[in-house]
Amino acid sequence: MQKKWMWVGVAVVALVAVAVWVNVHSTEKLPDGFAGGNGRLELQRMDVATLYAGRVVAMKVNEGDEVAKDAVLAELSSDQSSSQLAGAKAAKIRAEETVARATAEILAQQQQQKVAQMELDNTQQLKNDALVSAAELKRRLAARDGAAAAVAAAKAAKAEAQAAVGQAQAQIDAASSANKDMLIRAPQAGRVEYRIAEAGNVLGAGSKVVTLLDPSDVSMSVFLPTNTVGQLKIGDEARIVLDGLDAVFPATVDYIAAEAQFTPKYVETANEREKLMYKVKLSIPAEVAKRYSGLLKGGLTGNGYVRVDAKQAWPASWQVKLPSGKGA
Repeated sequence: MQKKWMWVGVAVVALVAVAVWVNVHSTEKLPDGFAGGNGRLELQRMDVATLYAGRVVAMKVNEGDEVAKDAVLAELSSDQSSSQLAGAKAAKIRAEETVARATAEILAQQQQQKVAQMELDNTQQLKNDALVSAAELKRRLAARDGAAAAVAAAKAAKAEAQAAVGQAQAQIDAASSANKDMLIRAPQAGRVEYRIAEAGNVLGAGSKVVTLLDPSDVSMSVFLPTNTVGQLKIGDEARIVLDGLDAVFPATVDYIAAEAQFTPKYVETANEREKLMYKVKLSIPAEVAKRYSGLLKGGLTGNGYVRVDAKQAWPASWQVKLPSGKGA
């Protein structure tokens, strides 16, 4: 029995050894001056949320739809904001009417002031001729000053009414903005990844409604060892080859991690002893990404390659080769 188990153990060890040998020898050996790694295609994601609370009246898009900038994604109930807008407009009308009354009051008080000034001047002349008493002169002077104060009060009332008009206009602007924000619009062109809300849902302020993908921002992250990363710089040329596509996409090194990290489980490295790797982001040019937005989908697997020796020419198999007749 022990001999039987010994032979089973030997067989298992042999099978493991064969598997390791096949894995090592099936790994593509990269040309001198180049490095690479496998990864998944990533598209820049943005969450579109509502600024105000409300009930979803209608969803205007479905997952996978291409949307233009400012396209309506969803509509929220605007009953409350519409009521606020109507109230603010009514308040402005009342304030404008108050301004009109204050303006008329100013004109009336100014006329009273003119009459009081004329009577004061006449009384002053009569006093000089000793035809009226000093008390009468003081009474006329007080009447003139009272008329002047009434003019000043009317002007203050008009200024207050004008301030009320401005306040009402501010309320109109705020209510109008809130009313417009009941239509959730796309902040930029993109493709709908997830439709999070549905008609009838009641959302709080800041709740996500739709997730968009930016088809012009496409990248792949690969993990490279220290000796490779040390020779790279931002802006270096790169290539991306996706599984299942007979194409080679141009790319540039847009990001190099400042700190090393443990190798993720899904990354296969040429040297199994390398435990610390650096994340390097390879981005496809925006114009190319837009042109082939129908092909470049998030999650596609492939390989990214970088050139660590600028003197080396890109191999023929990695020369840029864009898909023909399969653009967006």
